[in-house]
Amino acid sequence: MERSAVPGERSIGFGRAGSFLLMPLGILLAGLGVLCLKGHAIGAAGKVLESAVLPYLLVCLAEIIILQFLLWRKKYDIILLPLVLMLCSVGLVEIARLKPELLVQQLRWLCVAQAVLMLLLRFWKQIREMLSYPYLLGLTCVVVLGLPMLFGTEIGGSRNWLVFGPFSLQPSEFGKILILFFLAAYLSDHRHVLSLPSMRLGPLCLPPLRFIAPLVCIWGAAVLMFVVEKDLGSALLFFGMAVLMTYMATGSKTYVFLALLFISLAAGVSYLAFGHVRVRFDIWLDPWQDPNGMAYQVVQSLFSFGTGGVWGTGFGFGHPDFIPEVHTDFIYAAIGEEWGLIGSLSVLFCYVLLAFRGISIALQCEEDRELMLAAGCSMLLLLQAFVIIAGVTKFLPLTGITLPFVSYGGSSLVSGFIELGLLLALSRGKQERGKSRG
Repeated sequence: MERSAVPGERSIGFGRAGSFLLMPLGILLAGLGVLCLKGHAIGAAGKVLESAVLPYLLVCLAEIIILQFLLWRKKYDIILLPLVLMLCSVGLVEIARLKPELLVQQLRWLCVAQAVLMLLLRFWKQIREMLSYPYLLGLTCVVVLGLPMLFGTEIGGSRNWLVFGPFSLQPSEFGKILILFFLAAYLSDHRHVLSLPSMRLGPLCLPPLRFIAPLVCIWGAAVLMFVVEKDLGSALLFFGMAVLMTYMATGSKTYVFLALLFISLAAGVSYLAFGHVRVRFDIWLDPWQDPNGMAYQVVQSLFSFGTGGVWGTGFGFGHPDFIPEVHTDFIYAAIGEEWGLIGSLSVLFCYVLLAFRGISIALQCEEDRELMLAAGCSMLLLLQAFVIIAGVTKFLPLTGITLPFVSYGGSSLVSGFIELGLLLALSRGKQERGKSRG
């Protein structure tokens, strides 16, 4: 019997596949049109369709149509790309609204990201061979994450940037891809050993130390990033990835307990020893103690959500620009103010649906490495969205990561499309196996 990647997917023709693109493209074009028509109400944003924007916009639209056609023709999943484009369209419209001078750069990065996606799909067989070298992946990841400690530049309070003249790069965005590959390869190779305890420590069943040591190194690297680079967002993201993927591979709650104990002790020591750690936690616990100083962003973010209410103030009629750097870390607060609860939940639903689609792909994979890679990609996107949304709503301490596919940033956009490409490549693998059985 022939098995498709997702039930009913093979029956979808290109006409219907193309229709999935109408909503994200409609949001993008309609949003930019509204900004042009209401340019008098929102200042410089009325110039978003100047001559410099149109070439990149046309190239971007052409790449989207070609990509979706290729995905349909080659039997990849055709739902993932429109979901991502929905988020990208929301992000582009908000950037055009908040920082119109950055729209050209973001469109340029979107063109680059889609080109990287095409290259990944083209050379997937070679890229997949990386899973055969887990320790080399781990060593490379350590080197990449360590570069900002030696050559990094502090931007926005975090020393996690490499600056090359007018060009800046955030290594942690690509380091998380390497960690993803490493965890998928290592955990799939040692999942049985990690699941079989060799010693007991009270109620805990522990595996041999030499097998758990690489995971402890990752936890330690996350804490080191938190302390040295002042990058709380990436630290939480990397730590959460390691814990989630370890639990998915072994099903052992012991690792979750040990991880929580490890991060609690590290957080306590860091709070006592480092001033910038105390500031982050104090702002989280009580932002109203310094609403016009260190906690200004968080306070203004809370005001934005309160002002937006259920239906929002209307696109282009709010004041999210009161929040510093609103187009990066706090773009979800701008969405909450002008799009309201309905718009905010719609964006959140896109991430949940994206993760659900990715998990569906993972469950269809036959090889453990591919299963772990697909599940890790899905959880990484959802976890990153959760961490930054929790930060701007004061559910968690404020973090410095971006909202995937929505926030301004080239490194984030390219790494996000790499994760999308991994899911798409794995979805085609299932189709090919189903075809061979038929």
